[in-house]
Amino acid sequence: MSLLPIKSLLRKGVLVVCFLALLPSSAPAQVPVEPEHNRLLNGLRVLIWSRPGDKDVLLKLRVHSGAAFDLAGKAGSMALLGDLLFPDPTTREYFTDEMQGRLNVITDYDALTITMQGRAHEFDRIVEILRTALITTQLTPENVAKLRDGRIKIVKETSISPAMLADRAIAARLFGDFPYGHPYAGSVESLARVDRPDLMLARERFLNPNNSTLTIVGGVQPNRAMRTLRQLLGVWHKSEQVVPATFRQPDAPDPRTLIVNAPADQSVEVRLAVRGLSRKDADAPAAGLLAILARQRWEKLSPELAHSPMFVRHDAFTLPGMFVMGASVDNLLAGKTLASAREVMQSLVNSPVTTAELEQAKSQVIALVTKDLATPDGMTDAWLDADTYGLSSVAEQMRALIAISPSDLQRAATRLFRDAAVASVVAGNSDVVKTQIGRYAKVEIMGEIEPKPETKPDPNAKPQTKSPAKPE
Repeated sequence: MSLLPIKSLLRKGVLVVCFLALLPSSAPAQVPVEPEHNRLLNGLRVLIWSRPGDKDVLLKLRVHSGAAFDLAGKAGSMALLGDLLFPDPTTREYFTDEMQGRLNVITDYDALTITMQGRAHEFDRIVEILRTALITTQLTPENVAKLRDGRIKIVKETSISPAMLADRAIAARLFGDFPYGHPYAGSVESLARVDRPDLMLARERFLNPNNSTLTIVGGVQPNRAMRTLRQLLGVWHKSEQVVPATFRQPDAPDPRTLIVNAPADQSVEVRLAVRGLSRKDADAPAAGLLAILARQRWEKLSPELAHSPMFVRHDAFTLPGMFVMGASVDNLLAGKTLASAREVMQSLVNSPVTTAELEQAKSQVIALVTKDLATPDGMTDAWLDADTYGLSSVAEQMRALIAISPSDLQRAATRLFRDAAVASVVAGNSDVVKTQIGRYAKVEIMGEIEPKPETKPDPNAKPQTKSPAKPE
């Protein structure tokens, strides 16, 4: 089984903060490492794990607003703002070459996260670089134009694969104009519309200390860290109001299977999706486990998928996301694969998950989370997610996960799949798959204008006669 889909599941769909949360109740309980909690006067929350003797230090700043707030028609604005925080490539080179660390900025729908790792004795210098990015962001016309062109180039180079086309198409099919229907990295067309005033507005609205959390792990004493933060980040002005994530809910998706014509040989990319749950939803952890179980049932129902790239995941965001199933299969199997995916979704409603299935899914999660949360990155991501999504305490999340039962999974499955509006997409050679897909469902080919049905004369209609001309 590929690890990537499950790791994505863990970070976005399953509410996991410690692998101990999924251990059997008979396992010895351990208390998760608790950070030292602090807060600056401007509202910046600070979590510190001090490790005396550690030569390195890791800082992660999470801004709790992401690409969901991009202006209409300008997807990629927040991602571009992230690029502009450190516009000079020599800054990143300083972290990699001089401090054997790293500097990166990642933007998704819900957040913008800055990661800075370097030598602990350079802590003050690291915070000073962060201060410059946050307070005196270099939004010059030259920087905006240069980095926008660079991002457009990257999008062009990475959006031509059938898998990428299918992923974008299924999101657009399911969400329409809702923010989750647009790629958070932006498209060529949307990025071209982003200009400097848009970025200045985004910075003013979202890049604020009372909308952010900073985590610090490494060889820095808390007293020293807080002294430096007060000196350098204490002047970072807070906003008067944090903008909430409220958007008009999307309409139900078109039930037809959308065929996206894409360069392909003998294979196609298939996607099937329904609306999911929000990250804060009490059933979100169960929905994440359902993704693992759905994959297992899908492989049993269609054994050929065991030898194909495939995934099932529940993408949970601040607002309800999506439960999506995807695979790369021979074009002759496209229709059958979509049909079996639908069958799996319904089986999770009609055929309750057994205790054995549940424990097997939990064991897979444990193996991955154990490895992930043993690292500073995994540990800090868990705490940052708690702030981003307004989750309960670590202890409460652990208790909730331990208590998940087969009936909880069936309740989540019923909410997700019963009477759900399903979106489906196939990316491949439309000439080859159109007829094959049509055996299982109605289809629509992207970009193709359907001919209007011919109007046939009614054989029962009386012939029309012209009225006699009136005499002048």
